[in-house]
Amino acid sequence: MKSPRFEYLRVESLDQVHSALAEFGDDAIILAGGQSLVPILNMRLSQPKVVIDINLITELSGIELKGQLLRIGATTRHVELTNNPLINENLPLISCAIKQVAHRGVRNRGTFGGSLSHADPAAEMPACSIALDATIILESCDGERRVKSGDFFLGVMATDKQPNEILKAVEFPVQKANDLWAFHELSLRHGDFALVGVVTTAQSSPKGVSNLKLVVFGCEERPRVVEISSQMVSSGPNPDEIADQVVQQLNPMTDLSGDPKTKRIQARSLIKRSLLDIFEGTS
Repeated sequence: MKSPRFEYLRVESLDQVHSALAEFGDDAIILAGGQSLVPILNMRLSQPKVVIDINLITELSGIELKGQLLRIGATTRHVELTNNPLINENLPLISCAIKQVAHRGVRNRGTFGGSLSHADPAAEMPACSIALDATIILESCDGERRVKSGDFFLGVMATDKQPNEILKAVEFPVQKANDLWAFHELSLRHGDFALVGVVTTAQSSPKGVSNLKLVVFGCEERPRVVEISSQMVSSGPNPDEIADQVVQQLNPMTDLSGDPKTKRIQARSLIKRSLLDIFEGTS
């Protein structure tokens, strides 16, 4: 199929974006990398009257370290995060997971902010953003609005971003020496959509592991956050027991990749593998 007719508007500043969004509202859609948007338009799942191309706005791109925060601009390409020294040193979880995002051609054009705005339940970057407690920076003509990543994703391709807002950047607290993390996903082949994935974070101390958090994606309509009670990890943590507890909390959806029973089995395997990574990291 071919996309419906639309007006193409190429802007060069955020002020122009805000003016266009104020004028067209729900009839407008933002184009960055286009790796998700173009197929959606071609399948006519979305039929906007105006497509606003933001690729010429230089301030929306780039990776910058500000104190204990690492800021990633919305139009930064996935490929720019791969083997980037600032990412490798300060966000090793992102450095690992970004290599699992789609295939090389998609990573060359796809953008970090686009992945978050698209909010695909099987996407890696939304889950990683939640696991790392990132802050989403949105901007409208009324100014900036900051939203915790855990509150940003509302459902399948649904976010807290309002029609008059643009996702401007994402800020991550830099990972510290005692931060632990694990990333695992299951897909039919490397780069395909994840059937199920698990992102795990924790902190190590002389007493063991604390603040253990799992984010399961590709399973429910949005990434599912599961925090594990300190009692389960304080003495002799049992990965099998914890995995069983987490799986019981999941409410998997049925999609093209599997039914709830299958997703629970897949999730349990990845959760156990992630927990073993975390606990072995403290040994």
